[in-house]
Amino acid sequence: MRDSAPDIRLERAGVAFDGQTLFRGLDLVLEGGRWTCLLGPSGVGKSTLLRLVADLVPGAPDGRVTAGDGGPVAGRVAFMAQQDLLLPWLDARGNVLLGQRLRGEKPDTARAETLLADLGLAQATQLRPAAMSGGMRQRVALARTLMEDRPIVLMDEPFAAVDAVTRLRLQALAAERLAGRTVLLVTHDPLEALRLGHVVHVMTGRPARLSDPIRPPGTPLRPVDDPALLALQGELLRRLAEDAE
Repeated sequence: MRDSAPDIRLERAGVAFDGQTLFRGLDLVLEGGRWTCLLGPSGVGKSTLLRLVADLVPGAPDGRVTAGDGGPVAGRVAFMAQQDLLLPWLDARGNVLLGQRLRGEKPDTARAETLLADLGLAQATQLRPAAMSGGMRQRVALARTLMEDRPIVLMDEPFAAVDAVTRLRLQALAAERLAGRTVLLVTHDPLEALRLGHVVHVMTGRPARLSDPIRPPGTPLRPVDDPALLALQGELLRRLAEDAE
């Protein structure tokens, strides 16, 4: 990484669209070098909160987003979305190098190819997205995220569009490759949050509020059949179901 992964603090955060307040007065700390996972029903404002950290919310949202080391947040963030967002006319290597090309930097082709090989895509560097499976495309998207080499990584349901087995494999790859970075993962899947997160928050209500932090036992990447994890999953599902009623 270019620098150490800082804490990120949201203080008194608030966003409203078309007169509807999604949330206001929210405080959240993303612990440096750790995964924070955010659960909640659709439409509650999870993705908006993530985009607020990335400075992608239009208008003038309330509150502050600051880094614990005193440095800027802007310029130190990599973003991975639910859709792979690969450009169809570029091959896998070209998509991984896209950020460098857009910034006018000399493309580091050797590093891009190494990242693709590390993610099991050594034979796919010249494939275009149309020739890839969903899991392959998401691995290319992960390689592109890693290519940015940022200490802060924001992930908006990046594994939601793949099958269950591929999802588990991508979770393992992400946990390994993003270790030591400050990660905010938005997900609808309680088990995914509990498997990957050092800290899990549940976002519910309108205006939305955040639960007290939940700290799953053990160390990520946790086994999917861990009884303690499954018990926590049931608790989170009940909490989400109660809010949806």
